[in-house]
Amino acid sequence: MDPFLAAGASLEPLEGGWSGETFVADAGGERTVVRIYVDPRHPEHAAEITASLLRLVRGLLPVPKVREVRRVDPEAGLPALLVTELLPGTRGDLLLPTLDPAGQRRMGEAVGEVAAVLAGMPTLRAGAYADGDLTIEPFPAGGPTWVELHRGSLAEHGWSAADLDALAAHFDRAQDLLDTVGRTSLVHSDLNPKNLLLDPGTLEVTGVLDWEFAHSGHPFTDLGNLLRFDRQPAYVEGVLASWRARHGTGPDEARALAAAADLYALVELASRAGSNPVATRAAEQLRAVVRA
Repeated sequence: MDPFLAAGASLEPLEGGWSGETFVADAGGERTVVRIYVDPRHPEHAAEITASLLRLVRGLLPVPKVREVRRVDPEAGLPALLVTELLPGTRGDLLLPTLDPAGQRRMGEAVGEVAAVLAGMPTLRAGAYADGDLTIEPFPAGGPTWVELHRGSLAEHGWSAADLDALAAHFDRAQDLLDTVGRTSLVHSDLNPKNLLLDPGTLEVTGVLDWEFAHSGHPFTDLGNLLRFDRQPAYVEGVLASWRARHGTGPDEARALAAAADLYALVELASRAGSNPVATRAAEQLRAVVRA
């Protein structure tokens, strides 16, 4: 038996989690969140990387305290495990539709500040985090472009050769714009209302969750994620106001850079259209962007 369960913890799936690996645990009267890394797609040090990231940003962003980290133990057949505190708050994707324009703007300002803080944490190079020391392993240089890497999968989902060529040209223009920003930063890479907890009364962010895809990359990536699907005018104004207050970028320029940075995610998601609602919606949005 897993030692965590042997200690008397009861596990229930975390509401809203899609991985099937995240649970709320109740042990000794304390409720915690348990992530069990059973999917083989996880890197070897996934639990340690997330734990280190949470420690890195704690005090700058509202993230849960780390209670326990366990490395994978192949000999014992035990997967990696991460236990954190359970934070209060309401998921942003549930809260945003209930707000009037004034509330949407306040929420936008709160979540925009999170993206702005992340973009202000500089790194020396782009790449993936390789271990618990947050060593950056640079992304491969050269080789096929991002669109070429996904061309086959997109074609299988009905993209014509003409649409793929138009996407490649659009992607090249977007990359030229991204290249005008000559630095990298910490990127959460899944920063959207679903992964943010907020106080429903004050609309302050109480938790930034799910750091599984965090890496070192383009500073506008998280801003693009925040604006990908949620387009309420007051919310967008709030997000961009917080960004401008910290980084000085005007709204039009910020939106253009955010959309360019988000193309990477849209292409990858579109290549998996039909696998989940987010991927399908991203595919529809990418087609609209290209044809516009």
